[in-house]
Amino acid sequence: MAEDSVVRFLKEDLPKCAFPMFEDIRRQGKLCDVTLKVGERKFTAHRIVLAASIPYFHAMFTHDMVESKQNEITMQGIDPSALEALVNFAYNGSVEIDSNNVQSLLVGASFLHLQSVKEACCDFLKKSLHPTNVLGIRSFGDQFMCQSLVEYANKYIQKHFKDVMATDEFLNLNKSELMEIISRDELNVQSEEQVFEALLTWIKRDKEIRELAMPELMVKVRLPLLTPQYLSDRVATEDLVKNCLKCRDLLDEAKDYHLMPERRSLMQTFKIRPRCCTDVPGLIYAVGGLTSSGDSMSTVECYDPITNIWNSAEDMKTVRSRVGVAVLNGRLYAIGGFDGEERLSTVEVFHQGNKKWKKVASMNCKRSALGAVAINRKLYVCGGYDGVSSLKTVEVYDPEKDVWTLLSNMLKHRSAAGVAFLDGEIYACGGHDGLSIFDSVEKYNTATNTWSYVTPMLTKRCRLGVVSLNGKLYAAGGYDGSVFLNTVECYDPVKDCWTYITSMRVRRSRVALVATYGKLYAIGGYDGLANLNSVEMYDPEKDTWKFVQSMCAHEGGVGVGVVPVEVDLDG
Repeated sequence: MAEDSVVRFLKEDLPKCAFPMFEDIRRQGKLCDVTLKVGERKFTAHRIVLAASIPYFHAMFTHDMVESKQNEITMQGIDPSALEALVNFAYNGSVEIDSNNVQSLLVGASFLHLQSVKEACCDFLKKSLHPTNVLGIRSFGDQFMCQSLVEYANKYIQKHFKDVMATDEFLNLNKSELMEIISRDELNVQSEEQVFEALLTWIKRDKEIRELAMPELMVKVRLPLLTPQYLSDRVATEDLVKNCLKCRDLLDEAKDYHLMPERRSLMQTFKIRPRCCTDVPGLIYAVGGLTSSGDSMSTVECYDPITNIWNSAEDMKTVRSRVGVAVLNGRLYAIGGFDGEERLSTVEVFHQGNKKWKKVASMNCKRSALGAVAINRKLYVCGGYDGVSSLKTVEVYDPEKDVWTLLSNMLKHRSAAGVAFLDGEIYACGGHDGLSIFDSVEKYNTATNTWSYVTPMLTKRCRLGVVSLNGKLYAAGGYDGSVFLNTVECYDPVKDCWTYITSMRVRRSRVALVATYGKLYAIGGYDGLANLNSVEMYDPEKDTWKFVQSMCAHEGGVGVGVVPVEVDLDG
């Protein structure tokens, strides 16, 4: 053997074997060189193990601090049982977390800079959230700079506001905390009435002190979104409002919004912006579409993103392809479309409670390939094709009156455009007029009944899918006149610009795009060769698409809507 040859032996499991031995030696009380004292309790340990496993002790023992030379170290600000558990963790990497010790462990882990244990405690608290404790847990997380816990709790508050507002924790909030919550765009409320009632309940909890804050807080209630009836019968008759000049001024402003539409442009933007919670869980309904032979369908199926399963639902009364679909007040609307012979003006609505479809008032115009969206407790339809030409007409449906009304036309005739709402405004993206395919985008201001252009998309597209999520607009797939597209772009309204994100895995024209559980779902479509029943899910945090369960009863070209589901908080 050559004199300069070297053989390197590695015992890979040595660290794994050594630490259990350290723990056993400590259990026997041998070779311990430091004692930690908290109150009346003492814990012996080895400096080298503490320094290697716990950042707090590493700093203490390796930077010539006074304690580095002390045999007994008195510690403050940490629970004795938590310190014991965390010292044991230093030896075995294990700690048991339960509802009784999670807060003291998190405080101790924060004190000792044990980030992994701190995060484990945060994860435990996230799973323990309930309307009765979420505000307290959020405050606790904020105190110890647990940003992920605070953000998770905030989303929980938004999603379950109806239940949170009835708790003692909510009624014990201070003014600034309440103001911050009721200012949020993403509160999950059926109507602004719930926000107003929550404010009144909070004020009346300690009326003598809190009623002085009424005008400042009432500004955050979006009074113009309340119905004229509710404003007159409830808000105007409330003593807290009647006895406050500033509150009466806010009420008058809201009444003017309804009585004098020409002045709506003067209203502060946030007051007329509907709240929209993107975290509300929902079932995805695929409606109508085409058979493999190209015939229109009445078939409906429902997808649960949690179980990743499609199930059959009640068929519509009418066969419809290129149908507009929207969800309003928890009900699924199928609007217009093509029945194989003519374009339709008829509308039917599905109630999830009784599992039945019923017809409601028909639109003023026949439309297929239309865009539909629900906002301000009304249903809006834009553009489409009437069998002769592409349309630029817009209609709004009032479910309380069962009436459709024509609004201001779009700036362009748009068939097969993507339509969605964002920040209280309706966006119409792309589409075609029978001659040209567009990259242009226009938005509708519901307060002023006017359309205006915004920055065009990066790609011209018709038969695309468009939806909003987390304050941004997404446009996916479509057809540019020569290529069936799998590209996806995202619009930021603050910057007024579009950027490409990761493309879908499959080219999809006539794609339906929806959002639920914080994810996007691209459903069905046509790839240039065949209709598609496949479905892809996009995760905006990872910027990735992945396939999920394909539809069972459809070949593509469906209309899609997300119907919210109630969550059993005690189940």
